Amino acid sequence: MSTLAISPLRQSYAEALAASQQAGKYVQKDGGATSSIPLPFFSNPDSIELWTTYENLLYSCLRTGDDKAAHYCLEKLAERFGKDNERVMGLRGLYQEAMADDSPALLQMLQKYDGILSEDPTNTPIKKRRVALLRSLSREGDAINALIELLEASPTDIEAWAELSELYISQGCYQQAEFCLEEILLSTPNAWNIHARLGEVLYISAAASQDKIGSLAESVRRFCRSIELCDGYLRGSYGLKLASERLLAAIAPRNSTDVATSTGSNSSDFPIPSVETLQKLREKATSILAESARKPTHNGSDPPETAAIQDLLKSSKLLQQR
Repeated sequence: MSTLAISPLRQSYAEALAASQQAGKYVQKDGGATSSIPLPFFSNPDSIELWTTYENLLYSCLRTGDDKAAHYCLEKLAERFGKDNERVMGLRGLYQEAMADDSPALLQMLQKYDGILSEDPTNTPIKKRRVALLRSLSREGDAINALIELLEASPTDIEAWAELSELYISQGCYQQAEFCLEEILLSTPNAWNIHARLGEVLYISAAASQDKIGSLAESVRRFCRSIELCDGYLRGSYGLKLASERLLAAIAPRNSTDVATSTGSNSSDFPIPSVETLQKLREKATSILAESARKPTHNGSDPPETAAIQDLLKSSKLLQQR
């Protein structure tokens, strides 16, 4: 697949650089009009793929510092859809933020967004750019308020719920973050990455929870669900191993009969797993992680996730030997 067709959310930096370099071949030195980027499906001058690729190129060029090519892509989009198109306005705001040299320039952009929203409060791309800008200015409280306002108008916006959950996590507001992730799962119940993220939040918050065991049990359940939906999911397996070990340590002093019949506050109809079940889950997660760690690498060096898995397996082995 061409790097131009890959979503910018899935691009590595190397892929983004390759995409921006490919775009640069077709942008004239003076930044004027050029021929279309020659992809096979560009035979239709108004194809959806064409404009999606221009947008992806814009993201890639901004990420790699190719401002000239980014501006070219932005102008092509504005020429096709109009400067007053909401999506184009959001992309122009992104470009101008990237061109800002300092905080005062970013504050001017914030004032510009406020002006646009005063005229059109329903402009969602500008609302989202405003949230991102507030966060970059370390104004998390204002960003949270802005997202809450956005979600009141658009309660099914998954992207906004995800951003709000991350903001709450950064502020240590774990219960609110859990609520946001559960809202996402109402719309996308089979999103295994969201189940895993919810499991992580429950795992992190368990230390401060009044029902530590209940939170850890729910964390285990979420990680199990993520693996069920995506067989061999490493993030889910990593979390399951951590959560099951921590839950085993938490219930060890308790009577096994009490544990088997008790429930956690986070899931009133879900019983705490037995010690035997937790041990099996831990072994299953360990097996998945060990198999992944044994896989050969492409360039002779372990990728970060493999290194993290190996560290976890080593630390777990050392604890068992004590």
